Amino acid sequence: MKRIMLARCAALAATILLLAACGGKGGNDDDQGGDAKGVALVSTVMPVQQRFHDSVEAWGSATADPHHARTISLAHGGQVVALKVSAGQTVKRGDALLSITPDPTARSAYQQAQSTLTLASGELQRTEQMAAQHLATQSQVAAARKALSDAQSALAAQQALGGGTAQETVSAPDDGVVASVSVALGDRFAANAPLLGFMPAHALVAELGVQPDAGAQLHAGMPVQLHGVYGNAKPFAGTLTMVGSAIDPQTHLLPLQAEIAAGAGATLVAGAALDATIQSDDYTAWAVPRAAVLNDEQGDYLFQLDHDKAHRVDVQLRQPEGDTVGVLGKLDAKLPVIVQGAYEVDDGAAVRTGDGKANDKADDGKAAGEGKP
Repeated sequence: MKRIMLARCAALAATILLLAACGGKGGNDDDQGGDAKGVALVSTVMPVQQRFHDSVEAWGSATADPHHARTISLAHGGQVVALKVSAGQTVKRGDALLSITPDPTARSAYQQAQSTLTLASGELQRTEQMAAQHLATQSQVAAARKALSDAQSALAAQQALGGGTAQETVSAPDDGVVASVSVALGDRFAANAPLLGFMPAHALVAELGVQPDAGAQLHAGMPVQLHGVYGNAKPFAGTLTMVGSAIDPQTHLLPLQAEIAAGAGATLVAGAALDATIQSDDYTAWAVPRAAVLNDEQGDYLFQLDHDKAHRVDVQLRQPEGDTVGVLGKLDAKLPVIVQGAYEVDDGAAVRTGDGKANDKADDGKAAGEGKP
């Protein structure tokens, strides 16, 4: 009986030891799984140096180039009897713009000059005949010739002032656009009064404005990308020609002027609203994906992977536009930058990359293969 009891006790003790061993092995697996779960999985890229340029936004409109636009006027007064164009109309060289009748005063002055010329011509003939009969001196002949020459000059001047025609037509001096019309049908105007504003073809400039604090970054010669606010017209290139030194009191912006490429005249008209992007000076910065750059109360930063640990590097976000941004900071060109998963780690935290995870799976598969018969 004692032997049976001893055998049962021995079997029970062996069973307890076996269960304890199995329980300890399972606990170790859990601990190892916990350690693996505590290491963040990340992806990385290598930082590279790249050329960037700042861009400044500007707004404005296309206007007539003041160096080419002109005001059409006449040296004499008159009255508009026919108006043949409207503001904004495209015209060709020689096209009739308007017709006028000269001022009555100019017409009267021309007729008086014509009468004076006829009188001076007859007086010269009589004086020359008298000189041939020794009844007039050579000085009298010279005086008569001078009087004729003066009368001819006076008539030519009155002819230029428009007094010689009953009606005058004003024509387009070149191919272009009638920018403005300052008179209406029947209006009387004085000498040198503006009648029409004329802009030659392809003579547009962009009058722009930027925030005053952006003026320090700009100078003449910088490239400008312009596009119309309305419609789907393609953007066109320009060049910055002037940066103002005083703020416009109406817009409260710093005025700029950009030259517009000649080809833009086919799709752009004077007065069209424009958006512009001005490319400022180039600079070199670290090019990294946008997702790699983080921010906290200390500023912008990113993580580099150094011996399977995340190392924080403070940076300045110099170029925030695009999927690849430019940063300035003390990055190590030999260390990869953490991109995906960067927000899950802290400075000095252990991390593992996607490649490491793939290797782990390969090792597990190899071990499983070795265990098979």
